[in-house]
Amino acid sequence: MTILRIATALLLAGLLAVAGCASTPPRDDTLYRELGQRSGIEALVETLLFRVSDDPRIAHHFADVDIIHLNDRLVEFLCVQSGGPCTYAGKPMAEAHKHMTVGEADFNALVEDLMWAMDERKLPRTTQNRLLRVLATMQRDVVRRGPPPVEAPLLPPQP
Repeated sequence: MTILRIATALLLAGLLAVAGCASTPPRDDTLYRELGQRSGIEALVETLLFRVSDDPRIAHHFADVDIIHLNDRLVEFLCVQSGGPCTYAGKPMAEAHKHMTVGEADFNALVEDLMWAMDERKLPRTTQNRLLRVLATMQRDVVRRGPPPVEAPLLPPQP
């Protein structure tokens, strides 16, 4: 994994997040087929989750997670996002991550782990870049600077 490739992926993620792109599944299944269809996506997710569990930068985010459930939802999610014939039964990204404090560094570490997993699965660079473009649009739904602010109660008017 080269520094240039990481920098490019992070720059792309930042630009797409700023642009506010919507997370809409594609109309064709080209990326789904390039990922190896459902079995290829299942293998990619398994490789990614093993990598994440060993990554000291972000493993703590997954310590109390039902890994089987996460695996299933990630497979469904990637299948739908790549144009496959799947149904995603999970929560929207913003909802799924609202209770978490996921910083930029955490998000970037996950992207690096995904890139590593795609290399391990020997996915072509063009396929990797297409998947990263799709997922980068969700950065703003995942990254949080801290817990949601607590709304202060309204105080009665002062005499």
